Amino acid sequence: MRTAIVTGQPVPGSSLESDLRELGFEVSTAADGADTAALLAAVPADRRVAVVDARFVGHPHALRLGLTDPRFPLAAIPGAVTAQPAGRQALSRALAREAEAGGGTVLAVDGLVTALDADVHRPELGSLVAAVPDDPQARNEARQAVAAVDDEAVRLKSAVKSRDGFFTTFFISPYSRYVARWCARRGLTPNQVTTASLLTALIAAGCAATGTRAGFVAAGVLLIASFVLDCTDGQLARYSLQYSTLGAWLDATFDRAKEYAYYAGLALGAARGGDDVWALALGAMILQTCRHVVDFSFNEANHDATANTSPTAALSDKLDSVGWTVWVRRMIVLPIGERWALIAVLTAVTTPRITFYVLLVGCALAATYTTAGRVLRSLTRKARRTDRAAGALADLADNGPLARLLSRALPAPPGLPLLVALAGVAVLTVSLFSGVTWAPVAGAAVYALTSGLALARPLKGALDWLVPPLFRAAEYGTVLVLAGKSGVNGTLPAAFGLVAAVAYHHYDTVYRIRGGAGAPPAWLVRAVGGQEGRTLLVTVVAAALTGRQFEVALTVLAVAVAGLVLVESIRFWASAGAPAVHDEGEPA
Repeated sequence: MRTAIVTGQPVPGSSLESDLRELGFEVSTAADGADTAALLAAVPADRRVAVVDARFVGHPHALRLGLTDPRFPLAAIPGAVTAQPAGRQALSRALAREAEAGGGTVLAVDGLVTALDADVHRPELGSLVAAVPDDPQARNEARQAVAAVDDEAVRLKSAVKSRDGFFTTFFISPYSRYVARWCARRGLTPNQVTTASLLTALIAAGCAATGTRAGFVAAGVLLIASFVLDCTDGQLARYSLQYSTLGAWLDATFDRAKEYAYYAGLALGAARGGDDVWALALGAMILQTCRHVVDFSFNEANHDATANTSPTAALSDKLDSVGWTVWVRRMIVLPIGERWALIAVLTAVTTPRITFYVLLVGCALAATYTTAGRVLRSLTRKARRTDRAAGALADLADNGPLARLLSRALPAPPGLPLLVALAGVAVLTVSLFSGVTWAPVAGAAVYALTSGLALARPLKGALDWLVPPLFRAAEYGTVLVLAGKSGVNGTLPAAFGLVAAVAYHHYDTVYRIRGGAGAPPAWLVRAVGGQEGRTLLVTVVAAALTGRQFEVALTVLAVAVAGLVLVESIRFWASAGAPAVHDEGEPA
């Protein structure tokens, strides 16, 4: 429930009170500052409250942006301020000071905002009008300005991400925004649309699993439909300002679940036709996850770095001024819109094997392009990374108890952390392809040692953000290679399940860090072994067990990891203290 206190004398012909009621506010009126303070004190502590100047003239959507966004404790636009329960104390203090200073005069809401001793969110209004005219002429001019701008058109336009991929911008958003408005007018929530998108993608995966041409065509169509709904949920959240912690978590995790479930459906469909592409499906999931970890690690390493300048970044900014290069560069990285469109079309007209071949080549080129650009930026910029950035990279590395024990027991090496990590990955890689049964175990033991030593010093070097994605590639790649060498049909699907469960754990870690909540609890990291512990365990069971037993072991490990990380993740994100994470940055 929401309460709005309109302070001052009502203005004839004003629609302010009806606009506030339309936004779900109960409206009270106050004659002066003391009256406003008394009404504020009477509002229950668990309610959002707004104080609005009776002279306010502006668009209803300006009021919606300023007074209903759930992400901020305090927010304001000209002539109006709002406080959620977390910001009520600061608003009450400021109001008491203003009421005392003004005596019995009408409260100046903009002065109240200035007096707040806390951070106040001020939304970008663009062409929307929000003003407090002092005289009839100014009021008339403000009303004319309101009439000159289509409130609904602005609202629809602002529902779309300001930065998105080419396919999404020109082939999805032109109509998905109207789907979002249709959903809003029927009382649907973004979470319901997100769930519908997931169900549509799972049905698409099921169609692909049939292995028939009709099934593949239906799968491609449904995958695009799922993506339309995926765009719609975010646009609905922005259109109606229905942000929530649960919604942010669902949106962040369901995208990965949809895509990787579709990979599994394609592999099952190919198997029905006698073609085993599970290795390609697992390889595609590994490549895509590692690409994301590169993005996450680079951003975490540099988002708060000081002296963050680079000639490469300056060149990129210069290219952004040339219109066509912006879209080419966004398409090269194969964001989710282009990627899903490519997968959908190839599924409908070719085979799963060809689909995965093209996907792997495209993602590999995109990964090379983005990683090379970020390496160049890191080498040419003069930046000092913070302790917070180093801590985030250490959390993303996901070292377990074994690596941490070794890092404490042994002296830190003088070399760069990245070089130490590279040495360990090189030894592990050679051992995996040596042909000697127990060699991977020895390689994994060396890898565990170097994993601990790599994090013995803070990850503040120019390229130390590459350590977490390097660890992801080493762990996932070990599972892929050993499963592929087992020679048992069910081992690669079991490996797919294990990597999917571990990847979920790593995505969950990313979004906790983005929300400022830090890494998952230490008990969970210990329980699932850390990345080096899981790598060592997989090599041991591969060497000690038969092919069929190895398949069972991977299945049991996948179920155990998935159970632990899902239960803890759901507990955390459904709790009242979970952070709201809204990804409005680069398309995934």
